[in-house]
Amino acid sequence: MVNALVGTKVAITSPRPQTTRNTIRGVLTRTDPDQQFVFVDTPGLHRPRTALGERLNRLVYGSLAEADAVLFVVDATAPIGPGDRRTAARLADSGAPVVVAVNKIDRAGHEAVARQLAEAGEWGFKGYVPVSAITGDGLPVLLEEIGALLEEGPAFFPPDVHTDQPDALLAAELIREKYLARLREELPHSLAVVVEEIETRDTGTVFVSAVAYVERTSQKGIVIGKGGTLLREVGEEARHDLERLFGSGVYLDLRVKVEADWQRREGSLDRLGF
Repeated sequence: MVNALVGTKVAITSPRPQTTRNTIRGVLTRTDPDQQFVFVDTPGLHRPRTALGERLNRLVYGSLAEADAVLFVVDATAPIGPGDRRTAARLADSGAPVVVAVNKIDRAGHEAVARQLAEAGEWGFKGYVPVSAITGDGLPVLLEEIGALLEEGPAFFPPDVHTDQPDALLAAELIREKYLARLREELPHSLAVVVEEIETRDTGTVFVSAVAYVERTSQKGIVIGKGGTLLREVGEEARHDLERLFGSGVYLDLRVKVEADWQRREGSLDRLGF
């Protein structure tokens, strides 16, 4: 959704819950009308089972406290569930104006979308817009709804800036995205990627050194793959994305290490940048 609104990729995507692990700012600047939107993409609110989950929820609450408006995205292809209702209650308590986007209308029938809008309408928020982040349907209306809730103020970013993420964080996320598409069961949640170094060499090639951390030795072999096949496959695909990011050739040095139970250990979370 944020990528579609901003017009370029600033956040990784996957069907996995808890894909987003940081607050990611995406910036849209328009000249007609003269507007700048700063979207803060947060992790999803959830019942935390680990120290990492507790930290992610705190990120969400901190973002809510600073937001001028909230965009609450629900899925048109799935029934509104207890998690959606808990989030709606939290948003109502926050005091910030809320617009609900019913997303994926390209994959849902008219009746399903109408049911979602009717049920979400009981929450009493400021606006309700059916949209598709994939096709772009409804996004102009969504921007109008959000813009009407924002107060006038200065631009926070130059017009050509789309995100304020450090290159190391964005590069790490691009690598993790490739693994999320390939790993199953608990492994996607047990994987963290840290970029240790980015250096432009005299040849113009950008050298990127990255480590993929897992929680158990048995997971290390899965992430590397038989004969290193998965590591090479992920590295090759990520390298192409990194070359688009940096606008030059990239040499990616990707390794795998074990950081035991890192999701549950405060010291590990600190070292891994959460």
